[in-house]
Parts: sequence; structure tokens; C-alpha cells
Amino acid sequence: MGSVLTADELRRWAEASRTEGATIVLANGHFDLIHVGHLRYLEAAKKEGDLLVVGLNDDESVARLKGNGRPIVPASERAELLAGFAAVDCVTVFSGDAPIVLLQSLRPEVHCKGTDYGDPQGVPEYKIVQAYGGRTAIVGDPKDHSTTDILGKVQELVRLDQA
Repeated sequence: MGSVLTADELRRWAEASRTEGATIVLANGHFDLIHVGHLRYLEAAKKEGDLLVVGLNDDESVARLKGNGRPIVPASERAELLAGFAAVDCVTVFSGDAPIVLLQSLRPEVHCKGTDYGDPQGVPEYKIVQAYGGRTAIVGDPKDHSTTDILGKVQELVRLDQA
């Protein structure tokens, strides 16, 4: 089982891991309602290096980016769930809408994003990763699953039940 680490704990962990020769991979996202697409994304990201760090958007950024009523699951619980995935070595919660500060402090050898970005140059943080000598990888299966779709199905079921 992975660990949930603060930014300072993550820095120390990464330093020690690199001393042992490990390649660090960062995958990030909201992970509001865990679904199979998340699992496949993280399993594919893990294959890009030795250790997988998951950067998790904090509650404020999820609310800003996803809208009213989100997140459904608070960051502390989302982090705990993600840390339980076999592929995940550690999780850290970050503030802000994008993992820029996290990327600049952690400097992972590989930054992974999902297939909805198309190619590495389409990832907003691509130039940041490239500037410090890292690599951006597109991983996971086609974007056929989403929390928004799950919520839509639940809302439809509630409407049908109330009719």
C-alpha cells in the first residue's frame, strides 16, 4: 500500500529514492469518483518508471474546475483510496488548478497524462517538464470512462425513480 505524503515528505522520499537509482513517475488528476479508467491510467503510468507518485488536486481546485457540488469525495479520502492501488507508491495533494509547483519541486523523470491529451505536446505542462529534462508520456486506455458520465447516469436513475 502506498503512502499519503505532504510536499516536504514527498521531497525527502524522492531524494532517497533517487539515491537508490529509482525513476520517478508523476500522474495527476482529480480522481473524484474512482472508476476503471483511473485504474488503467495509473497502471499504465507505473510502467513508465520505478515509482509512481499521484498528484491529487485539492478540493478547492476540483470545485473550481468541475463545478457546483464537486468534489463528491474529499481530498483526504480520495488520497487514501489512491494510495491503496497496487501501482501507486505515494500520493500527495496539491493546490492550484495544475501541478506546476509540484512538477517544479518533484522534477519527476516522467510526467504521465491520459489519452484525452492526444500527444505529449498537447499536455499543458509539457514545456515545464521538457525544461528540466523530463519526459511527458501519454498513457492509459481511450477516454471511455468519466466521473461526469457516472454522475449523469445516477441523476437519470434518480429522475426515473421519482417519476
